[in-house]
Amino acid sequence: MPGTLTDDIEIIEAGHGRGGGVPAGGDDDGGDGGSGLPAIPRGAYFTAMQLGLAGIVMFFMALTSSFLVRKGLGTDWVAIALPPVLWFNSLVLLVSSATIQVASHRLEEGDAQSFRYWWGLTIALGLLFLSGQVIAWRQLAAQGVFLSSNPDSSFFYLLTAAHGLHLAGGILALLYVAFRPWRRSRITQATAAALAGIYWHFMDGLWLFLLALLYLGR
Repeated sequence: MPGTLTDDIEIIEAGHGRGGGVPAGGDDDGGDGGSGLPAIPRGAYFTAMQLGLAGIVMFFMALTSSFLVRKGLGTDWVAIALPPVLWFNSLVLLVSSATIQVASHRLEEGDAQSFRYWWGLTIALGLLFLSGQVIAWRQLAAQGVFLSSNPDSSFFYLLTAAHGLHLAGGILALLYVAFRPWRRSRITQATAAALAGIYWHFMDGLWLFLLALLYLGR
């Protein structure tokens, strides 16, 4: 019959077209990583970060309000001499904000080796900051100033410890970005690094606020 051979050729070519495609997923650009689940939009991660930071702000604002109210209520408030090492700790944290920014730029430029150096330096500075905070607590303890000594010392330990715990969480996030295998992930390393950077800068600004509160609120 006329046209039968042509129709058969078209059917064969269509079959090859269907069988020659590349399987979906399995890339490292924010796809589903072969899990069969739909990809999460990049903006959703940043929205979740904003909500998380809003919760942290509310928590520390509640502590700040308690600090100011308690200070104005009684006559038992005795201002403590804050350890000078806090200034060094603040400088360390400021430098770490610069190093994490450099690391993020290196990652965007595709310089993996430089990224690992600056990212690792940020982690080291974060650990140095926490060590400096422990030194500050030990110096106060050596002076006989403890958590229960008076309301001012209680709030100092509470505020610095709460910030330290949140910063430790940031260090874990930095380690996650540095060592997680990214090839079959639903989020790219660049996006994860950007999120970690936002959190780290926030911790930096939060510490400067708390330091000003502790000094000026005495």
